[in-house]
Amino acid sequence: MLVELTDFIWLALVYILVGFGVFFTLASRFAQFRYFRNMFTMLKEKPDSDTGVSSIEAVLLSIGGRVGSGNIIGVAVAITLGGPGAVFWMWVTALLGMATSYYESTLAQLFKRREGNEYRGGPQNYIRYGMGKKWNWLASLYAILLIITFGFAFNIMQSFALAASFQEAFDVPTITTGIGLSLFIATIIFGGIKRITHFTDVMVPIMALGYVLIAFYVIATNLSEMPGVFSSIIDSAFGLNQAVGGGIGAAIGFGVRRGLFSNEAGLGSTTVAAAAANVHHPSTQGLAQALGVFVDTIVICTATAAIILLSDAYTPGSDVEGLVLTQLSLAEHIGIYASQFLSVALGFFVVTSIVYNYYLGETAIDFFSGENKMVFIGFRISLLFLVFWGAQQDLTTVLSFTDFSMGILALVNLFALTMLFKVAQRVLADFDAQLKEGKTSPVLDVDKFSDLDIDREAWPAKEK
Repeated sequence: MLVELTDFIWLALVYILVGFGVFFTLASRFAQFRYFRNMFTMLKEKPDSDTGVSSIEAVLLSIGGRVGSGNIIGVAVAITLGGPGAVFWMWVTALLGMATSYYESTLAQLFKRREGNEYRGGPQNYIRYGMGKKWNWLASLYAILLIITFGFAFNIMQSFALAASFQEAFDVPTITTGIGLSLFIATIIFGGIKRITHFTDVMVPIMALGYVLIAFYVIATNLSEMPGVFSSIIDSAFGLNQAVGGGIGAAIGFGVRRGLFSNEAGLGSTTVAAAAANVHHPSTQGLAQALGVFVDTIVICTATAAIILLSDAYTPGSDVEGLVLTQLSLAEHIGIYASQFLSVALGFFVVTSIVYNYYLGETAIDFFSGENKMVFIGFRISLLFLVFWGAQQDLTTVLSFTDFSMGILALVNLFALTMLFKVAQRVLADFDAQLKEGKTSPVLDVDKFSDLDIDREAWPAKEK
């Protein structure tokens, strides 16, 4: 029953999320394209105090959470079930999702709260403070789902994926991987958001760049075949070359779904990291987070697709999929050490994903308990136990429940985005106007938004 209900929810969400992406793209006048070049300069904006983290630290934190097994395994699944054309629809989903990511991250910034030396925010905040007290129950529901889905279930699955990979590649017992991973995660999460972002500052560029460089090597050594790869992707995307039984429908369905799973645009989860940033205007971080969607799908997922489609390991109708397909494809390009390389790469991805998921869970708990250190310690200990436990489990049931809770998470967030759309448009209009005036770094004037429940400690008056 749960599986059927989950499938129904996600079948609807595929169309709903794409629809929101199209609507937000048009409403913002293609902001993700108009301001694409500006996104890189916005990442350089420095905090004007020690509170919170920098714009680029928040983006790297969210990329560290997005980039994971989905980029290695999910792309292979999409190609196996939807054909090469699924890659094209992953691209489309990402480009549209950049607009959705802008809106949700901008709202998270606008309604963030200052707590000590940190900023906290996310959908639970913009529901409570943006939509009003009568929607507190919905904010609480989102926070609970965030704890269950990201704080616990996703981390169990990440631990399982790494343990299974290490056992296959290095013959390491799953219990050993579980113990080692738990201890390593403990050294990071007990250091707070500063240590978490400092860790992702180093690890995310290394893991993403290393993986992409391998893909570039594969492309460079097979450059003459790349036109054929792109031709296969485009033809399959529009049903001109029926690579799978479902034709264009399968390409769109699996491409869109895997793209949404990978970049999380519309789920609201990445806005928690967005809210942690210390920037001068909410739109600044909104656009910076949109760049994270681009990196995740257009860059890293495409890297995996190139590795697979430039090999002979993929054949239409084959039952080889997931990590095995990516391993076989990479082995064809770099030799017998492909399995070990992918396991190490997956290890980096898993660690940053668990750290990021932990931060989402902690922020959701903070929504209920405030600065209650004992609650946070209890959550950390529970998470470490589940990481250890998950390395040795069969996750079929957990996966079904996680997909279900994530679907509800998305529906709640999209409802909130609908209710707060006009507010987000006001913020974008203010940002556009300041750029037209020649300001390179727009500043939020909270007095222009005095009708909203904005935290003055989070948005103190700044020189404009």
